[in-house]
Order: sequence, then C-alpha cells, then structure tokens
Amino acid sequence: MSEKERLMKKIKEYDFALKELNLYLDTHPNCRRALAMFRKYSDLRKKSVEEYISKFGPITPDQSNNDQRWSWIDDPWPWERR
Repeated sequence: MSEKERLMKKIKEYDFALKELNLYLDTHPNCRRALAMFRKYSDLRKKSVEEYISKFGPITPDQSNNDQRWSWIDDPWPWERR
C-alpha cells in the first residue's frame, strides 16, 4: 500500500469513527468518554487531512489554496485518482 493510500485509508477510518461517535452522542449527550473520543478522532483526522493535502494535494475543492486561479481542475478528478 502506498503512502497516499495509507493516508486516505486512515482518513476514512477516522470519518467512520466520528460518524459512529456522532450517532452515539446524539442519544448519550452527557457521555464524557464518548465526547473525549470524538475530540481525539477529530484532531487525528484533521492532522491526517493536513498531511495528505501537503503531500498529495486537496481532497475537496474547498481545500485548494490558489488565489490566482481555480487550480482544483489541474489534478485528476477524484474518481480518476489512484
């Protein structure tokens, strides 16, 4: 597995954990342990996304940081990426 694939897999795993914790917290809003886990995985996801962007470019259009032109179209489209 390439580094790019490894990072994207990690981001997807964090997304899954965050979604599950979100659902749990909707029904258990006072669970401090779940809230702490949500914050932990949110931070881990943020760091992984930042690392991915710095090495491989944006994942979504809003992460493109070019102020001169719409550079999102310069890279392969998400479904063309490997």
